[in-house]
Amino acid sequence: MQSVHHATKVAAAVVGLGLVTLTACGSSGTQGSGGTGAGTGGTTVTLVSHDSWAVSKNVLKDFEKQSGYRVRVLKSGDAGQAVNKAILTKDNPQGDVFFGVDNTLLSRALDNGLFQPYEAKGSGSVKPEYRAGTAQHRVTPIDTGDICVNYDKAYFSKHELAPPKTFDDLVKPQYKNLLVTENAATSSPGLGFLLGTAARYGDGGTSQGGASGGGWQAYWKKLKANGVKVVDSWEQAYDEEFSGSSGGRKAHGDRPLVVSYASSPPAEVVYADPRPKTAPTGVATGTCFRQVEYAGLLSNARNPKGGKAFLDFLLTKEFQQDMPLNMFVYPVVEGARVPAEFTAYGPQAKDPETMAPGRIAANRDQWVKSWTSLVLK
Repeated sequence: MQSVHHATKVAAAVVGLGLVTLTACGSSGTQGSGGTGAGTGGTTVTLVSHDSWAVSKNVLKDFEKQSGYRVRVLKSGDAGQAVNKAILTKDNPQGDVFFGVDNTLLSRALDNGLFQPYEAKGSGSVKPEYRAGTAQHRVTPIDTGDICVNYDKAYFSKHELAPPKTFDDLVKPQYKNLLVTENAATSSPGLGFLLGTAARYGDGGTSQGGASGGGWQAYWKKLKANGVKVVDSWEQAYDEEFSGSSGGRKAHGDRPLVVSYASSPPAEVVYADPRPKTAPTGVATGTCFRQVEYAGLLSNARNPKGGKAFLDFLLTKEFQQDMPLNMFVYPVVEGARVPAEFTAYGPQAKDPETMAPGRIAANRDQWVKSWTSLVLK
């Protein structure tokens, strides 16, 4: 998440939204997986992922020692950008396994034939609620997290103002000009936040009540009128605009509300030196949308055998228990432990908004198009 996770840009011009151009990545000149030819395997497994892939060195070395494969990691920008680049190169893929497509973009990857079926060892231990959309085993659920509005505790304390708790709160006058969010067409958390509002308020005439009174579109009209600021990426929103970010910067932004993750507060603690006793940021738990992240064996992978072994590795308890303090996400495997310092500063949302993969697939592109016209123009 965030600097250690997946605030993602969707390079949508390539695959249908027509809003952003695909940018070249520094590693784009490196083709193949280091194998000795299609289907013949080799000693290298190439993982294609977003920039926030992270794993402990000793955990990765364990896989390499046990499997005999060397792992090469090819980072391809933000998650949405990486997905679209993988689609463009699917006939001659840059690697064997792709990690980092989430439930907001899963149907795009599947519709474009990005993955070939493989049922990873350990799939039966994945919690049932994370298996939706994976019946043909073209992808494997790896982790989960919640996209939520975060708030700067110091700001609200200083101004003697209670922080918002729900979507409805965000359109109230006392929070005018306080929120920054990411563009739903260029960012995974931005898209997740849009989907959260659609899940909460419905689409158009199917409103489920609340502040909108006319679906998510009416809600966003109110949010726009209340001064929401939209930027392209999570990095811009959190590191540059958000007043509560440490972010390694000397200057802070002036927006005390930001669309980020429920796990951002523990990240603020774990990376601080010295560590504070409590997180400097909090989560508006009534604004959360559940995100699930997947990995899959790329179609035309040059080392499918090695790729399958790596997918098996991603579901081991060793890897699953290593994820929380590296990528600030929750494991999806039954019985995988979560470090105490992770849950102490940012417990998982108890009742996040969710949306069936089929509904996301049917509506996502049109919703983003409508959102763009409504909010950005």
